[in-house]
Amino acid sequence: MAEPASKSVLFVCLGNICRSPIAEAVFRKLATDQNVSDKWRIDSAATSTYEIGNPPDYRGQNCMKKHDVPMNHIARQVLYLNLKITKEDFATFDYILCMDESNLRDLNRKSNQVKNCKAKIELLGSYDPQKQTIIEDPYYGNESDFETVYQQCLRCCRAFLEKAG
Repeated sequence: MAEPASKSVLFVCLGNICRSPIAEAVFRKLATDQNVSDKWRIDSAATSTYEIGNPPDYRGQNCMKKHDVPMNHIARQVLYLNLKITKEDFATFDYILCMDESNLRDLNRKSNQVKNCKAKIELLGSYDPQKQTIIEDPYYGNESDFETVYQQCLRCCRAFLEKAG
């Protein structure tokens, strides 16, 4: 019988169709490549309800295919009115890593409503060796914006895995 995952990380952005599923896929691949994926519970979620049930943006999927990073994700939402989900996420994840200041504000506000919050809430970009702390939303951009998100997520996830792994 496999041991349960000993560490957990939730990647969060506004809609959970661009940045957070890319970060989730990148981190999952890094953990798999380092043979530590069984030690991690890895997921991603949104701060909004805009995209619940939708697949990742096709441009993000294309970018992941180009880099041979498997992506299998449907947008879920962590912070809507269902406090049961919110409490569970804040109480069960070790790390909640978000993409920008707006995500961070939303998460911190919600975490204050949870008595048993154990999650460390941070910007994923705080791990960037190049010090680009904000991972901009590529939704209204083009393929090169998705490539930028991928490269940032790759740098940040590598550094995070090294530190937390």
